[in-house]
Amino acid sequence: MSKFFGYILSPIFYFFFGLTLCIFHPIQWVCYKFFGYKAHKISVDALNFFLTYCQVFLLNSVSFKNSFDLPTDRPIIFASNHQSMYDIPSLIWFLRKHHAKFISKIELTKGIPSISINLRLGGGANIDRKDNKQAISEIIKLGRRMKDNNWSTVIFPEGTRAKDGRLKTFQFGGVATLLKVVPNALVVPVAIENSWKIVRFGLFPLTTGHGLKWTVLQPIEPACKAPEEITLQIETEIRKVLGQI
Repeated sequence: MSKFFGYILSPIFYFFFGLTLCIFHPIQWVCYKFFGYKAHKISVDALNFFLTYCQVFLLNSVSFKNSFDLPTDRPIIFASNHQSMYDIPSLIWFLRKHHAKFISKIELTKGIPSISINLRLGGGANIDRKDNKQAISEIIKLGRRMKDNNWSTVIFPEGTRAKDGRLKTFQFGGVATLLKVVPNALVVPVAIENSWKIVRFGLFPLTTGHGLKWTVLQPIEPACKAPEEITLQIETEIRKVLGQI
């Protein structure tokens, strides 16, 4: 039935999702051009609120759980599993007070309404996966912006989406590189559940009736811990939530 209703509701979802992207594209440009970073961020937060709750058109529920008082006066590295493109708008919205940035493929900085302009102007790292030197340089620059502004960054240590929901082995490179530049950053795991189910049949039909969950887990103080140890701890805690130990 989830697939059946997906045939009916996917076009409605895509219409409103795409409309939101198109509406906020010029709004972002105006905010950044005339009012600067703060106004641009407000527009991006609003954009991702509407993108997140477009899930109602697929009859999907959205929940975010954070039982921890996370600081806003120090950088944070949020490390999450990755299941679909719909992970990202919700992470931006729910973590908005932490100025969450992303490490993205440079190809995404062109041609996508709202998303491309945000990647160019928002302060994240846009990397060329074929150019390791450029990628490391961009991540280091991101780390410096985190340090200077107390921003946070969301990384996906799996390196790619888990299209079947099964967690892949986490790689420690992203955590290691950022901690070299921002050694005082707090590391915070985030577990994402069920967003892979939306795209289990690809772009069409999207499926319906899922409970999408984002859960913030116990923060990790990185002092005296190797990046490999931290990354393994992140993976283990997320596996517990997903029931994939």
